[in-house]
Amino acid sequence: MSVSVESIRRNVEAQSPFINRLRAEIGRVVVGQQYMVDRLLIGILANGHVLIEGVPGLAKTTAVKTLARAMQCKFSRIQFTPDLLPADLIGTLVYSPKDGDFTTKKGPIFGNIILADEINRAPAKVQSALLEAMQERQVTIGDETFPLDEPFMVLATQNPIEQEGTYPLPEAQVDRFMLKLRVNYPTKAEEREIMDRVDLLHEARVDTVVTKHEILHARDVVNEIYVDEKAKNYIVDIVQATRHPDAYGMPIKHLIEYGASPRATIYLQQAARAQAFLQGEGNVFPNDVKQVAMDILRHRVIITYEAEAENKTSEDIIRMILDTVPVP
Repeated sequence: MSVSVESIRRNVEAQSPFINRLRAEIGRVVVGQQYMVDRLLIGILANGHVLIEGVPGLAKTTAVKTLARAMQCKFSRIQFTPDLLPADLIGTLVYSPKDGDFTTKKGPIFGNIILADEINRAPAKVQSALLEAMQERQVTIGDETFPLDEPFMVLATQNPIEQEGTYPLPEAQVDRFMLKLRVNYPTKAEEREIMDRVDLLHEARVDTVVTKHEILHARDVVNEIYVDEKAKNYIVDIVQATRHPDAYGMPIKHLIEYGASPRATIYLQQAARAQAFLQGEGNVFPNDVKQVAMDILRHRVIITYEAEAENKTSEDIIRMILDTVPVP
């Protein structure tokens, strides 16, 4: 197996140079936020959707727009508002009096990189309109179903739930996001650089440095990265511990309303593969799993009212699980 892993590693090294080009191009526009940029790259490589949460002004939208422009992909931005309708996303049938027939008008969801900006400012019926597209990679308008082009990725930004004019996302939709990121304020040095660099009168130019073919080929390479039995069991143990913490010696069952779904197991393995790809490795190490586990699980572990009363968050519980479950 060592020969096979070494072969995979050489393949990773051969197919990963575009990552540095992409990081450099994003870095020309976005100051800092390395964590967010790396997780966006993981989402692209692992073929998963990403939900980004943070207060306004932290370059969430700018990072996504820059990423999309640096890739040779069709980009669509949807600004979510309280009066948005499902047809504004997916499209609708338009009647032509001249022909006496209906024609299909496709919506902005027909793209490769979809920026769903402030997704939680639209009501649930609009948020749910994304479900079929995100999960099935297809859209139904009238009685006709249209497949979506690959790569297809929804990068959604949302404001903290406590802010005025926001709606909590339905659990079924949140679970379809592979990663949920929490973006924090920049450091003092980064904020000073932002002040020097940003020119409000001129938009920063972004060059296309990655082709659609490179992205799709890299995904195939990521899918080949080796995950041994110990790493797979470690992933399953982490997810199982969110449902049955007592079995792992953690008396915190009263703090967990619902544990992570089986989709978390699938996403955790694939995201760990993408993390290994970014590190230039041909196999997944336990540290790769731990690095992405919080972003995979934070929106899938639902806490109880008792946990809220004790000021415990889902992140607190996940940290406890990662500290307790034995690392192979």
